[in-house]
Amino acid sequence: MRIASSWFIGCAALLLLGGCSHRPPCTDGGVLQRPWRTAATEDDRKRLSDWRTAWLEALDKARKAGHGSAIDREGDLLVPDLVLADPLPPPGDYRCRMIKIGAIWSSVPEFMSYPPVRCHLSPRDHGLRFTVLEGAQRPRGNVYRDNGERGIFLGTMVLGDEHKSIGYGLDRDRDMAGIVQRVDARRWRIAFPRPHWESTLDVMELTPAG
Repeated sequence: MRIASSWFIGCAALLLLGGCSHRPPCTDGGVLQRPWRTAATEDDRKRLSDWRTAWLEALDKARKAGHGSAIDREGDLLVPDLVLADPLPPPGDYRCRMIKIGAIWSSVPEFMSYPPVRCHLSPRDHGLRFTVLEGAQRPRGNVYRDNGERGIFLGTMVLGDEHKSIGYGLDRDRDMAGIVQRVDARRWRIAFPRPHWESTLDVMELTPAG
């Protein structure tokens, strides 16, 4: 009994000192506590590391196709190097508008802006849960705090009349990875570099619903 007690006390001390720094990750109510780099697939880590190249490529394609004025009208929303503190939006109801830039399919325009739809952010231990509630293509996933300048979205695409999302990492074509940033006092964006469908860059604008 003395050996078992010593082992338990030692493990408890290590947990207090080291927290969740080693695998397997710690859990809280069944929710894994892990940074986005651990959660992300290799493909998505690569897409996120290439974000700026994809952004500039998308803008160049759209401008060459005659969409320069549409890009300029969006202002800071489409400026790639915009950096503002406090990057994550607070939980609540939002209006979300998707812009697709730089077509990768010949059948779609180089610049498309869609009407806003309802979306929602709810708190999670690791950050936020993001859900688009309307539309034919509905991103759903988790927002992780990365640093003081951005967050990271990892999730999947829900299509058509589907009610449940496929688990992240199970279908490469459905996986989504994005950079979350503040645009101004009451506006945020999620930029998705090199999505697997349609475009070179998708940018979703988030504004509070109320």
